Amino acid sequence: MEATLGEDVPEMEAAAILAAVDADGDGLLNQEEFSRLATTGTHEEDDAGVKRRCLREAFGMYTSSSVEDTITPASLRRTLTRLGSHELGVEECRAMICRFDLDGDGKLSFDEFRVMMMA
Repeated sequence: MEATLGEDVPEMEAAAILAAVDADGDGLLNQEEFSRLATTGTHEEDDAGVKRRCLREAFGMYTSSSVEDTITPASLRRTLTRLGSHELGVEECRAMICRFDLDGDGKLSFDEFRVMMMA
Protein backbone atom coordinates (compact mmCIF):
# COMPACT_ATOMS: atom_id res chain seq x y z
CA MET A 1 0.00 0.00 0.00
CA GLU A 2 2.88 2.36 0.71
CA ALA A 3 4.16 2.12 -2.87
CA THR A 4 0.67 2.63 -4.25
CA LEU A 5 -0.64 5.30 -1.88
CA GLY A 6 2.56 7.09 -1.07
CA GLU A 7 1.89 6.48 2.62
CA ASP A 8 1.99 3.56 5.00
CA VAL A 9 -1.46 2.22 5.84
CA PRO A 10 -1.46 0.07 8.96
CA GLU A 11 -2.58 -3.51 8.40
CA MET A 12 -5.33 -3.09 11.00
CA GLU A 13 -6.76 -0.10 9.09
CA ALA A 14 -6.68 -1.98 5.79
CA ALA A 15 -8.39 -4.97 7.43
CA ALA A 16 -11.03 -2.68 8.95
CA ILE A 17 -11.73 -1.09 5.57
CA LEU A 18 -12.16 -4.50 3.97
CA ALA A 19 -14.32 -5.86 6.81
CA ALA A 20 -16.59 -2.81 6.69
CA VAL A 21 -17.63 -3.42 3.09
CA ASP A 22 -17.15 -7.19 2.72
CA ALA A 23 -20.86 -8.07 2.91
CA ASP A 24 -20.44 -11.79 2.13
CA GLY A 25 -17.48 -12.22 4.50
CA ASP A 26 -15.22 -13.94 1.97
CA GLY A 27 -12.28 -11.60 2.62
CA LEU A 28 -12.45 -10.16 -0.91
CA LEU A 29 -14.31 -7.25 -2.48
CA ASN A 30 -16.56 -8.11 -5.39
CA GLN A 31 -17.62 -5.38 -7.82
CA GLU A 32 -20.77 -4.49 -5.84
CA GLU A 33 -18.88 -4.22 -2.54
CA PHE A 34 -16.13 -2.15 -4.14
CA SER A 35 -18.68 0.17 -5.76
CA ARG A 36 -20.48 0.58 -2.43
CA LEU A 37 -17.18 1.53 -0.82
CA ALA A 38 -16.49 4.05 -3.56
CA THR A 39 -19.92 5.71 -3.44
CA THR A 40 -21.25 5.59 0.13
CA GLY A 41 -20.18 6.49 3.63
CA THR A 42 -21.36 7.69 7.00
CA HIS A 43 -18.46 9.89 8.07
CA GLU A 44 -18.04 12.01 4.98
CA GLU A 45 -14.57 13.43 5.60
CA ASP A 46 -13.07 10.17 6.94
CA ASP A 47 -14.81 8.12 4.27
CA ALA A 48 -13.47 10.36 1.52
CA GLY A 49 -9.92 9.53 2.62
CA VAL A 50 -10.73 5.83 2.95
CA LYS A 51 -12.38 5.78 -0.48
CA ARG A 52 -9.41 7.56 -2.05
CA ARG A 53 -6.96 5.12 -0.46
CA CYS A 54 -9.01 2.13 -1.60
CA LEU A 55 -9.28 3.52 -5.12
CA ARG A 56 -5.53 4.17 -5.14
CA GLU A 57 -4.92 0.58 -4.01
CA ALA A 58 -7.20 -0.80 -6.73
CA PHE A 59 -5.58 1.49 -9.30
CA GLY A 60 -2.17 0.15 -8.27
CA MET A 61 -3.29 -3.39 -9.10
CA TYR A 62 -3.84 -2.40 -12.72
CA THR A 63 -0.92 -0.07 -13.38
CA SER A 64 1.84 -0.93 -15.79
CA SER A 65 5.26 -1.63 -14.35
CA SER A 66 6.87 0.10 -17.32
CA VAL A 67 4.66 3.21 -17.35
CA GLU A 68 4.27 4.34 -13.75
CA ASP A 69 0.92 5.54 -12.51
CA THR A 70 -1.08 4.65 -15.62
CA ILE A 71 -3.21 1.73 -16.70
CA THR A 72 -2.28 0.60 -20.19
CA PRO A 73 -4.21 -1.88 -22.35
CA ALA A 74 -1.52 -4.49 -21.68
CA SER A 75 -1.53 -3.95 -17.90
CA LEU A 76 -5.34 -4.08 -17.84
CA ARG A 77 -5.28 -7.35 -19.79
CA ARG A 78 -2.62 -8.84 -17.51
CA THR A 79 -4.50 -7.96 -14.32
CA LEU A 80 -7.90 -9.11 -15.58
CA THR A 81 -6.35 -12.42 -16.61
CA ARG A 82 -4.76 -12.84 -13.17
CA LEU A 83 -8.13 -12.09 -11.55
CA GLY A 84 -9.68 -14.95 -13.51
CA SER A 85 -11.54 -12.92 -16.09
CA HIS A 86 -12.02 -14.60 -19.44
CA GLU A 87 -9.21 -13.97 -21.86
CA LEU A 88 -9.47 -10.49 -23.38
CA GLY A 89 -7.35 -9.26 -26.25
CA VAL A 90 -5.32 -6.07 -26.06
CA GLU A 91 -7.72 -4.42 -28.53
CA GLU A 92 -10.69 -5.16 -26.25
CA CYS A 93 -8.78 -3.67 -23.32
CA ARG A 94 -7.87 -0.65 -25.45
CA ALA A 95 -11.60 -0.14 -26.16
CA MET A 96 -12.40 -0.38 -22.44
CA ILE A 97 -9.77 2.25 -21.64
CA CYS A 98 -10.81 4.51 -24.53
CA ARG A 99 -14.23 5.11 -22.98
CA PHE A 100 -12.70 6.86 -19.95
CA ASP A 101 -9.45 8.14 -21.47
CA LEU A 102 -10.27 11.84 -21.12
CA ASP A 103 -6.95 13.17 -22.41
CA GLY A 104 -6.71 10.72 -25.32
CA ASP A 105 -3.27 9.34 -24.45
CA GLY A 106 -4.38 5.69 -24.67
CA LYS A 107 -3.99 4.96 -20.96
CA LEU A 108 -5.80 5.77 -17.72
CA SER A 109 -4.42 8.10 -15.08
CA PHE A 110 -5.63 7.84 -11.49
CA ASP A 111 -8.13 10.69 -12.04
CA GLU A 112 -9.55 8.97 -15.13
CA PHE A 113 -9.75 5.68 -13.19
CA ARG A 114 -11.60 7.48 -10.37
CA VAL A 115 -14.12 8.88 -12.85
CA MET A 116 -14.60 5.40 -14.32
CA MET A 117 -15.18 3.83 -10.90
CA MET A 118 -17.73 6.50 -9.96
CA ALA A 119 -19.67 6.07 -13.23
